[in-house]
Amino acid sequence: MNFDLIVLGSGPGGYVAAIRASQLGMNVAVIEKAELGGICLNWGCIPTKALLKSAQVYNYFKHSEDYGIISDGSAKPDFEKVIGRSREVAANMSKGIEFLFKKNKIVVIKGVGKLVSANSLNVTKDDGTEEIVVANHIILATGARSKEMNGFKQDGKNIIGYREALSLSKLPTSMVVIGSGAIGSELAFFYNSMGTDVTLVEFLPEIVPLEDEEVSKQLARSFKKAGIKVMTGTSVTNVEVSDGKCTVFYTDKKGEAQMECEVVLSAVGVTTNLENIGLEENGIVADKGKILVDEYYRTNVTGIYAIGDIIPGPALAHVASAEAICCVEKIAGHNPPVVDYTNIPSCVYTTPEIASVGLNEQKLKEKGIEYKIGKFPFMASGKAAAAGNKDGFVKLLLDATTDELLGAHFIGDNIAEMIAEMVVLKKLHGKGVDLIKSIHPHPSLSEAIMEAAAAAHNEVIHL
Repeated sequence: MNFDLIVLGSGPGGYVAAIRASQLGMNVAVIEKAELGGICLNWGCIPTKALLKSAQVYNYFKHSEDYGIISDGSAKPDFEKVIGRSREVAANMSKGIEFLFKKNKIVVIKGVGKLVSANSLNVTKDDGTEEIVVANHIILATGARSKEMNGFKQDGKNIIGYREALSLSKLPTSMVVIGSGAIGSELAFFYNSMGTDVTLVEFLPEIVPLEDEEVSKQLARSFKKAGIKVMTGTSVTNVEVSDGKCTVFYTDKKGEAQMECEVVLSAVGVTTNLENIGLEENGIVADKGKILVDEYYRTNVTGIYAIGDIIPGPALAHVASAEAICCVEKIAGHNPPVVDYTNIPSCVYTTPEIASVGLNEQKLKEKGIEYKIGKFPFMASGKAAAAGNKDGFVKLLLDATTDELLGAHFIGDNIAEMIAEMVVLKKLHGKGVDLIKSIHPHPSLSEAIMEAAAAAHNEVIHL
């Protein structure tokens, strides 16, 4: 079978690449060994948000009297149904990708693909048969999987990764989550909300260590208030499993110690899926588990491209999608703008949520960039007070000379929906004064952005 483009993998990079290529008139095929939509749609971004919504609804029930709603206290989570709803949401989204592929006349080849040459792949089907498919261009979009910790292996039962955490058959009584990035923090919040005794362990001094330090500290306070035990500056050295229980051995500033739990969730990052796809055989250059590409995602081998988690850069779904569109449009002969990696939004969907874009204070200090801070707490927001969740703040970092936005760091209720305003402002080289003079609706959480900009100019009204 011959195609203009073959995409290996159907995650948020792969399926977007395929659809955009079809829109541009290419004859496209996608090779996928599992569910359409990849890890993000089936075992990551989408099902976790379904779980977190269930947690949010349950938390509203638990605090209903704070809103004047009297309950008899009988609300409790049906864990099996919560997990079932999450899986149903993911399955429906995967069917949506299947529909889009049919709509765009994209051929789906089920099986495991491996590069044979610069323009062909061998596909091993589930029944063991093999097929060679040929294309003028090949995009590798094989994604990543849960990273294994040194010293102990995931067994899928007592020591699990994010995939198992999304499909457990029963609610654990206790859980130690190792790693406090987006995956670890979101699942720690979810299981704590459901009633599991959760301990969150982070090797670095702060949780969500890639975020602004003030944001990290606020999330730690909110987590502790919710009953999550937070242990930072802590290194897990080993986990032993006996009689269905885990003993976690760790070292912190006090020395060596141990704790017990029912389940250990390893959330220390991801490992790229580069094995057995034919990189070495075809001379494709990779370094430290990442395929090296240029600004249009071309590898060193003509006709082969790579996008998403398998190349250097943020391992985020929306980044993979942006890379996919840029790559395909270049293949089609267009001249698309390259992806601006300095303007990538990042979100953590805990309660409170975290959203950020640009540089944080730590990075600005390292680079020696002079900046001014505008900060507005949700404690002073009428909408936050009415909603009953006043934890958090909006923090803007503006260039001390030009007033251009250098970074935006939000933590609060539903603030992931607000960060795109900052992405657009930064793209347009907007200034703090532009925010002050742009009327924001009242009452809204977004007013905090305007007020934070005003605070940087000593013009804040409501603080």
